[in-house]
Amino acid sequence: MRYMPEAVPGPDPSFDDAVYWANCQDKKLTFQRCGSCKAFRHPPGPFCPQCHSGQIEWVEAPEEGELFSFTVIHHPAHQAVRERVPYNVVLVRFPTMGGVRVISNVVDAEPDELKFGMKLRLVWGQAGNGQTIPLFEKA
Repeated sequence: MRYMPEAVPGPDPSFDDAVYWANCQDKKLTFQRCGSCKAFRHPPGPFCPQCHSGQIEWVEAPEEGELFSFTVIHHPAHQAVRERVPYNVVLVRFPTMGGVRVISNVVDAEPDELKFGMKLRLVWGQAGNGQTIPLFEKA
């Protein structure tokens, strides 16, 4: 499934988030959790921002989250999305994972259907570079 046109580039994994994107490629949404204090975090990083431990665990997220925040884009920031506007950019929260959040899109909602706290279900899409990316639909 594509939400954005193929010309929109996908993520370019870095050292810190390579495991995150590899897991996404296998259709597993995972977040880092500190091996010491058990605090969840996203985006991934080498040290816990709470206790500064370097112990990292990767935990699979549930398939359902909730809409924490969103915006609707009406003016294309790039030529590749000119024909796609309006589109949404959402912040999805996972309450059972300490409230960790991920930026994504809701693929089956019109702008006026988006509501804070609405339940969302994980689906998988593909970016222009072939990377599998987490997207969401109304639950």
